[in-house]
This record gives sequence, structure tokens and C-alpha cells, in this order.
Amino acid sequence: MVSTRINLLSPFYLIGTGNCGSKPVRISGPANHYSVSLKFSLHRNPPQCDQSAMATCFLPCLSQQPLPFLDSRACQSSSSSFSALPFLSAPTRQTSLVFGANSRKLQLRAGVMTTATSDSRQLKEGIAGFYDESSGLWENIWGDHMHHGFYEPDSSVSVSDHRAAQVRMIEEALRFAGVSDPTKRPKSIVDVGCGIGGSSRYLARKFGAKCQGITLSPVQAQRGNALAAAQGLADQVSFQVADALEQPFPDGQFDLVWSMESGEHMPDKSKFVGELARVAAPGGTIIIVTWCHRDLAPSEESLQPWEQELLNKICNAYYLPAWCSTADYVKLLQSLSLEDIKAEDWSQYVAPFWPAVIRSAFTWKGFTSLLRTGLKTIKGALAMPLMMEGYKKDLIKFAIITCRKPQ
Repeated sequence: MVSTRINLLSPFYLIGTGNCGSKPVRISGPANHYSVSLKFSLHRNPPQCDQSAMATCFLPCLSQQPLPFLDSRACQSSSSSFSALPFLSAPTRQTSLVFGANSRKLQLRAGVMTTATSDSRQLKEGIAGFYDESSGLWENIWGDHMHHGFYEPDSSVSVSDHRAAQVRMIEEALRFAGVSDPTKRPKSIVDVGCGIGGSSRYLARKFGAKCQGITLSPVQAQRGNALAAAQGLADQVSFQVADALEQPFPDGQFDLVWSMESGEHMPDKSKFVGELARVAAPGGTIIIVTWCHRDLAPSEESLQPWEQELLNKICNAYYLPAWCSTADYVKLLQSLSLEDIKAEDWSQYVAPFWPAVIRSAFTWKGFTSLLRTGLKTIKGALAMPLMMEGYKKDLIKFAIITCRKPQ
């Protein structure tokens, strides 16, 4: 019996196929918005490939427009007709769909391995647990800025320079977005994925602004509030546990929406960007600094298998969903009619960072602290060379994307 395989890229999740008669079809896609493994048997009487059938795919819940399939190969004996439709509710563990195909019935049965709800919950719990466990170690060795530093290309720096480089990253991001202009000083800021609040406190001091930070980690939120109080910023800066995909803020509240290395944790990039735009005030600036994979060439439909394998290993270590490219972010921002969209690859400016983190882990202080943290942190430490490999092979890109909400 002939079988057909269709491989899809994020954010597509196919749950149907066409014109394959009674041939079984296996469909696979990356575990991003839903973690799924599907197998279909197509039943038609008579079982010939002479009639068109319809297909449907899972799309991110906020996506209302049909999107094209990146790979719609089906059985070789006949062409297939595909139609992409948004699936606006979470799939059940067993989903049965029936479509009409030229007055005949085409029945497809799909076993969904993990529902959207449980998949999202497990990811959030993993992220929270990872940062609950590791944030103290990071602060002890690197201070309160939990992100890359910004360095001059090919520079040789000592460990003492790295904290200054992390502050420089904040300043360079503001400069790139045009926020360093004195006429554009923000009065209200949200720090989405705030860590222990290093960026929030820095921005509050710099601009005399009110800043609210959100994180999935109770340990980070508690520590951020304690540091704000200790530094005399309790009336300006506050932190709470909240989901970046469902932010607890009204529409149009913040002059500056800041996301420093949190986007890579978001399982639904469309919803993530939508929330950033929602809470931004008219005329407000959005700054996203995040890990991306390389942009695909016009002739490519997907990353190379070895590239995806490397990213999967990193995902497993750092509780990340499927990656996207900088171009994907730009398209999402354009779809929301945001203005002054700019993007740049800053990989060359962060090159010394991961080698420095690895060196710090193998100091006596770093090693003994690491052993006291827990398995999640140790697993993350062991994956650090994979990040270096991704950068060296031009697979991983350190991207900044900024834009402005229309007035």
C-alpha cells in the first residue's frame, strides 16, 4: 500500500488531504502552536483518485485569513486541491472530520497527541520552573540583566566588561528605535518577559517613567519587586506574574513596549505581536529583541534537516517552542498596519557573549553554584555550546525588530 508524507512548516498544521483514494497519509509538522502527530485513512467508494477533496489546517487562533501551504505534495497519481481554513477552537484528543467531495463522503480521523491547552500549560510551567531555578545563579554571577551584551565586532573583552555590555544593549536598542530622542521620552513602559527587572529599573531611572514588568516566574517577580524597593524605585516599578499572550493591561496603555529576549519563548508569535500592539499607546514604540533562525532563501521551503535538529535540541534545553525568522516577525507587524518597521541582524555584536557565559560556568563559583541549582539549569548549561554552534553556522540570528503604533 502506498503512503504519502507531507511536511509542513510553522505555523501550519494539516489535518486533511486530497485525491489519494484509500491510501493512508502521514502528516507531520513542528510542535509550535499545537503539538500534533496525525495519521489519516481516506475512504471513498470507488477508491480512485478522480475527485477533488478538501484539506484544512490548524492556524494560530487569531489568524483569520487563509494562508498558503508551504508544501502541498500529495499522491503522485493525481493533483490535489487544498484550502487553508482557520481552526478557532482547541482540538480534542480525538477529532473526526467529514467533508463532502463531489457529493461523496470523505472521512478523515485524526488522533491529536496533545491538546493546545495542555501543550501551552506544560510549556508555561517549564519556562516558569526553569527561571525559578536559574535566576538566582544568573544574578549571582552576571547581575540583574538577563540578556546578551552588545560588543564591538571582533572585540576582546574581559569578564568585567560584560555587565557594561548588557547595559549597552539596552542603549543600542533604544537608539535603533529612535527612543533616545529627548522629544520621545516614554512616560509609561511595559517590560514583557522582565526577568528580575534589570531593564525595567534601568528604563525607569533613565526616563523617570513608570514601568510594569510581567514574567511567568513567581521567583523573578518577587525578586524584581524586592530589588525595586531596595533601590528606591517601588513607586515607579512593579512586577507581577502574567502571560505575555494574555497581558493584564487595558488597550493603549504604554508609550514603550519592551521585549528583551522573551519572544523566543512565545508559542504563538501572532498572538504575541498582537498583544504588544494592543497594549501600546497610539504613537507608542514597540521594541522586540529576540532569537530567530535565519531567513529562508526564495528557493527554500524549510530549514535544512540538520538545522531543525539543532534547534530542537536547544528548544528542549531552554523550553522554547518552534523558532521563526526575522522576516516572519516583520510580516506579522505589517499585518497589523504598524508603522516605521525596522529590523536588523545584530549577531555580530553579541558574538563574545556565549563564550563568556560558558567560561563563567567553569569558574569555581559558577560550577559550585550550578550544582546547587537543579537539573533544569544544568541541562541548560550543557546546551550552551549548541547556541555557539548555531551562531557560527549562521543558523541562529540575534534580531532587533522595532515599530511604532499609528496615532
